[in-house]
Amino acid sequence: MIKDIEFHPVTGLKLAIAKEEVNGKIEWSVYIINLNLIELHTLMVTSRGYGVIEGEEKKTSTLRHMIEELKAQSIAKIEPIDPALFALTNEFWVSYYILDQIFDKKFIFVAGSMEPDNIIYIPELGLYGVLHS
Repeated sequence: MIKDIEFHPVTGLKLAIAKEEVNGKIEWSVYIINLNLIELHTLMVTSRGYGVIEGEEKKTSTLRHMIEELKAQSIAKIEPIDPALFALTNEFWVSYYILDQIFDKKFIFVAGSMEPDNIIYIPELGLYGVLHS
């Protein structure tokens, strides 16, 4: 049962929503950044958005992504994200293995996180966006 699984604290892992120019258009994507000196295995990333827009409750579909291996000190693009979803809270639940130990963490970008005042340069990506650790 899930209550019997020992989850360890997550360190050295960040999530970012960043923008880049592609063919003259700005595109936003979600990235996972592994700052650890060890590779991560069997990463599962679940994403969903929820909140209220113009007085109406909204929620997105739940998306699931599998990354077999994320090398030490490397980056992976998880998914593109539509800027219209920035009005919602966007939640990314990441689970992965290091050796035989499971690690688990939720990264939550609350509604309004993507305001221009919160945008910073993310050196690991070489892009501008919002970083969550």
